Amino acid sequence: MDYLVAAAPKKIVYISCDVSTQARDIKFLQEFSYTADICQPVDMFPQTTHVETVVLMSRKEK
Repeated sequence: MDYLVAAAPKKIVYISCDVSTQARDIKFLQEFSYTADICQPVDMFPQTTHVETVVLMSRKEK
């Protein structure tokens, strides 16, 4: 995460299969002016209980 913050991209597409760690990381990135703009669940394996989430984040200019 430190490398990501140091690179300071304008947009981040965060794909995760673990929503709890994704929420933790999004909270961390919000401290560096990133906002979660769009969140989309994706059921890639409908025969299981797992769902992936795709979050588009963008950095607010200060």
